[in-house]
Amino acid sequence: MNYKDYIRVIPDFPEKGIRFKDITTLLKDGKAYQQAIEDMAAFVADREIDLVAGPEARGFVIGAPLAYKLGVGFVPIRKAGKLPAETIQVDYSLEYGKDALAIHTDAIQPGQRVLIADDLLATGGTINSTIQLVEKLGGKVAGVAFLIELKYLNGRDKLKEYDVFSLVQYD
Repeated sequence: MNYKDYIRVIPDFPEKGIRFKDITTLLKDGKAYQQAIEDMAAFVADREIDLVAGPEARGFVIGAPLAYKLGVGFVPIRKAGKLPAETIQVDYSLEYGKDALAIHTDAIQPGQRVLIADDLLATGGTINSTIQLVEKLGGKVAGVAFLIELKYLNGRDKLKEYDVFSLVQYD
């Protein structure tokens, strides 16, 4: 399946010169969405995955159905202050400031193999923060899977020690 046919590209959003990759058009097509999750699940079929973790919010729409397909649990990585129980957090830089991601301290047990899933690999900042959270809890990153990779932003370069899969690449 050519997934690019289902991804809408919006020029000059959120600012001039950016070509935003809108996955909502893929998500609303049941067959395309289902096939994308099937294809991503095939990437990790031979790995022993205990959990899937996904960062807020679009990591939820990729990670949760992927976890369901794999028959494992899903761990939400949230913005700081959004989780109700005890958490740890990692701060990261944004283009215009800072933000933080958090995880419940009991979400991952030491040694559990965790697949990290998200919608988009751009510069790698969000996913690196997610990896740090998983590893701080003693989890082992079994792979990192993305629906889309913006290859021209070189985010994969920050993930060299991890097995990375992207379903769709934009050069």
